[in-house]
Amino acid sequence: MDIKVLTPRFHGYLDYLTVVIFLAAPLLLGLEDLSAIISYVLAAVHLLITFLTDFSLGFAKLIPIKTHGWIETVAGPLILLLPFILGIYETARTFYITMGIFIIIVSLITDYKQASLDIEDISV
Repeated sequence: MDIKVLTPRFHGYLDYLTVVIFLAAPLLLGLEDLSAIISYVLAAVHLLITFLTDFSLGFAKLIPIKTHGWIETVAGPLILLLPFILGIYETARTFYITMGIFIIIVSLITDYKQASLDIEDISV
């Protein structure tokens, strides 16, 4: 069953929320050292990809929305596995597993085939 309930526009809002979460996590969750650096780097990369995506909330429109979806389909599992690969524990481990799952779910339920839509077209 293929459930695609998020429009590219609503996905864009979630992308910007993801950037804010990655930026705030070190302060709010007490992430330090490598865990904090990774969070800031992921915020910057996610922001850059969102800015460059060809959808209504992108600016440069250089990355097709389907490519954006592919990037997140790969990034979600990598973020989920990150604490196990790098030996990150406790709060940081839970944070990265949660964010990886969130990104995976958002990528699975986004309809990347839709054109950029107006706010009225959000179907969630």
